[in-house]
Amino acid sequence: MFIQTESTPNPATLKFLPGRDVMGEGAVADFPSPETAGRSPLARALFAIPEVSRVFFGSDFISVTKRDGEWKHLKPAILGAVMEHFTQGLPLIEGAAEETTEESYSEDDAEVVEQIKELIETRVRPAVAADGGDIIFKGFDGGSGVVSLHLQGSCAGCPSSTMTLKNGIENMLRHYVPEVTAVEAI
Repeated sequence: MFIQTESTPNPATLKFLPGRDVMGEGAVADFPSPETAGRSPLARALFAIPEVSRVFFGSDFISVTKRDGEWKHLKPAILGAVMEHFTQGLPLIEGAAEETTEESYSEDDAEVVEQIKELIETRVRPAVAADGGDIIFKGFDGGSGVVSLHLQGSCAGCPSSTMTLKNGIENMLRHYVPEVTAVEAI
């Protein structure tokens, strides 16, 4: 098994590509702490490495965020854990799927929300997945025009995430959906 690595815009996060599906198309799993990794043998194995602070599974990649330390010292342990997991054929996630989190918006804004979600799904998520992360729609306040998004994987805590939200996503949404006035991360 050959696992490639890619850097991400977040210097604390490295993207690992095992050359096979991880979660499958359109699916993601975010483990922001060891306490959230209970259902995933691979996430538990990665959190057993002392400097690992966050694990994210994308369609065909794994993003690992470190507390501190040098990647050259952490990569061998991470590569070993990923390789061992896949060569043993262990499940990525055990048990039933977690419940999806609730979205917040008024029924009066349903049409606007569909436009926002379509733009996020087709234009934003593929771009941030290439950087080892994901962005999930959480809500829209029709009164103020504010879209709430949740950043996952390498996007969470990334120094350039504010620029991505304001200069990229907010500008695009405001261009295509006039009801949108701002975008905020929650």
